Amino acid sequence: MRTRVGYAGGRAQNPSYHALGDHTETVQIDYDPAVISYETLLAVFWDSHDAAAPVWSRQYKSILFYHDTEQQRLAEASKAREKARRGQKILTEIRPAGAFYRAEEEHQKHQLRFEREILGELRAIYPIFDDYVDSTVATRINGYLGGYGTFVDLEEELPDFGLSSRAAKKLSDIVGRRPGQSGCPLPAAGPKG
Repeated sequence: MRTRVGYAGGRAQNPSYHALGDHTETVQIDYDPAVISYETLLAVFWDSHDAAAPVWSRQYKSILFYHDTEQQRLAEASKAREKARRGQKILTEIRPAGAFYRAEEEHQKHQLRFEREILGELRAIYPIFDDYVDSTVATRINGYLGGYGTFVDLEEELPDFGLSSRAAKKLSDIVGRRPGQSGCPLPAAGPKG
């Protein structure tokens, strides 16, 4: 339903990009299990990076944070499957979720930052920055701009985004001209916000 980027996994209070301390850059995901399963999110996680590659700093470490014993069980099982599939050691840590600190404004909704017209309209709809970051609409548009989701999916939900016809056409043009429209499909939209 929504994502936000930030820092987690460390003990330092109120980390920032330039004072990260012992935290790792991460993404926080709010999802509706009736729409997408935790197992599907785990599959996207493993397919989105090389979990066997060593990292050169804690900032970019591969960590999967869980919120309850069921998520822990599923995460550990998926890590074991990934190890068997790749035939190599997986360096991803699986740890309990602790405090999450939002990253600074310039790090949120990265793809939208390059589309000023669409960004401007969303910021007018959500004038309070935290509301913009927490918006399902901004999250989904950012995903489409990042190459995820199909043109058909976008056309179906575009009227619900609240964009002007000009901004909607721009978004539609960007997504429509991608070759093959590859990327993992976005799940169906959950509650709007």
